[in-house]
Amino acid sequence: MVTIKDIAERAGVSFSTVSKALRNSPLVRHETKQKILAIAEELGYQPNIAARRLVSRKSWAVGVVWPSVERTALSFLITRINAHLERHGYATVLSINEVKSAIDVFRRFQVDAILVFGDRGDELPPESGRGRIPMLVYGTAGRSPYPTVDVNRKRAIRLAVRHLAELGHTDMVYIGRPAQHDLLQEEKLAAFRQEMAELGLPCPEDAMPHMAGMEVHDGYIAANTVLERHPRPTAIISGSIDLTRGILRAVAEAGLSVPRDLSVVSYDNMPLAAELDVPMTVVGVDTETLAGAIANMLIALIDRPDETGNVTFEPELVVRASTAPPARP
Repeated sequence: MVTIKDIAERAGVSFSTVSKALRNSPLVRHETKQKILAIAEELGYQPNIAARRLVSRKSWAVGVVWPSVERTALSFLITRINAHLERHGYATVLSINEVKSAIDVFRRFQVDAILVFGDRGDELPPESGRGRIPMLVYGTAGRSPYPTVDVNRKRAIRLAVRHLAELGHTDMVYIGRPAQHDLLQEEKLAAFRQEMAELGLPCPEDAMPHMAGMEVHDGYIAANTVLERHPRPTAIISGSIDLTRGILRAVAEAGLSVPRDLSVVSYDNMPLAAELDVPMTVVGVDTETLAGAIANMLIALIDRPDETGNVTFEPELVVRASTAPPARP
């Protein structure tokens, strides 16, 4: 097995220098670091995790309680969080088990921190995350005893409603009302109702169709229902990028065009939205910004486990080709 000693002998440097270079320490000159890394790769060096844990008293792993393997926005966000953590030497361990079960597993693995997504945050055992393993929750700021990174979702949906109203739309629907209890989606739904009421616009129950879930097919089915209404609404606000993809499919199959016949605004401010068949107007916080904030807060909690506090990001409206004034009758 290749060791640090082998790399040091090949590079002509000390063991300490190799160790620092492999940990990406700023104390090693860039040229020396690149030489050491190249030799390590050539020799097929694999770090001894057990030895590293003994020295640093860390596992260099972060446990993530993942709510769904099917949602595009969450997959993108976790990928970017992992990339940020990897640059700091951490690996991520994902679990789609129930929250308590996942936390128990992470405790056995002795991960350095745990990230829980807020739509499952209400399942957290009261004593979990206390003591040795710090916990961070994404979402549900103000409703969790643990530090959180959150987005002002209500503000995001209000921005969407206001944008469409300013374009002249008065008949809007909101697609994003799943049957199961979901704190984050309920915030968006409440904001839609409130903003429509404040603007004096109609908001009947069929303007917020019930759906089985939050996947692409759910958006497709809900959009088909909405498009059968008479008169047909002139605008749709979507609760997620996956729902938006289903909505666009339904609109195309109905022989309609976005935004000529129907304007669409999507929640989830991520690069994919600009790459859809119709570049999408979106509301939300840039996912790269979110990923960096979550990763940085996890690292801070690892270093200072007793630190508390919440960070809530304000969303933005990014206008693209999917919204326009309603067509004249």
